[in-house]
Amino acid sequence: MHLGFSSMNTADDPAPDLLAKTLEEAGFESLWYGEHSHIPASRKTPYPAGGELPAPYRKMMDPYVSLMAAAAATTRLKLGTGIALLMERELFSQAKTIATLDRLSGGRVLIGCGVGWNEEEFNNATRLPWGRRYLALEETVQAQRALFSEVEPAFHGELIDFDPVWFEPKPVQAGGPPVIFGAMGPLGIRHTARWADGWMPVDVALPDIPGAIADFRQLVRDNGRNPDDVEITLVVMSEVSEDLLKSYRDMGIDRCNIGVGMQNWDKPDIVMPMIEQFSRLIPAL
Repeated sequence: MHLGFSSMNTADDPAPDLLAKTLEEAGFESLWYGEHSHIPASRKTPYPAGGELPAPYRKMMDPYVSLMAAAAATTRLKLGTGIALLMERELFSQAKTIATLDRLSGGRVLIGCGVGWNEEEFNNATRLPWGRRYLALEETVQAQRALFSEVEPAFHGELIDFDPVWFEPKPVQAGGPPVIFGAMGPLGIRHTARWADGWMPVDVALPDIPGAIADFRQLVRDNGRNPDDVEITLVVMSEVSEDLLKSYRDMGIDRCNIGVGMQNWDKPDIVMPMIEQFSRLIPAL
């Protein structure tokens, strides 16, 4: 099992190049940055975790630019978005950004994505319908896959439609970087099983993790796919320990992403000691 590290990627956090270099030297497999281009001041959509929205949400940097800085400082570390809001960017520009990052990093990009939780943010950024956001994400991913793999790609969906174009250069990874869906609800999990390259749930949101994994793998089979081809990345929000990570490994989870918990997002000074502490667990995984 691989161990990844997630960061809010605010301007107060350790710089991406320093963080990435430290993670690679410590034996971590990957670095993951989330995405919010902005936060609506209205705050009509409630924060999913309850209470007030944590202040660091307002200071998140761009994940792709930060991951490019991380790529330049490393040679092996994989570079993930966790999660990217793919529908909140213009399709072709975003595909160009992802393809460029994959080429300049030597094919190390992983695209964790989701439909988002903030309706006002979504509506500010796109004319895609909020009520059909799962279909919109599926079509966005399929359209990007066409751009990444076809000589003269075209796409004709219900929500996304374009005639043949020239799109170069292609990513290093054939067909584009793996797309890992951060879905938790039944609809999102069904989408993941049907078309995503991986699933990225949160451990504390799954009351029965082994059962959820078994159900997900069966759903993948029901869609005519091999569960071994759909990677599971578990976002660990529980208190991290060697026994916990080993138990997740033994469940067949491919990667665990750890990081600074929500209660400590405004304490960047704890990041480096945390990396040193948890790097000691990597050989046992």
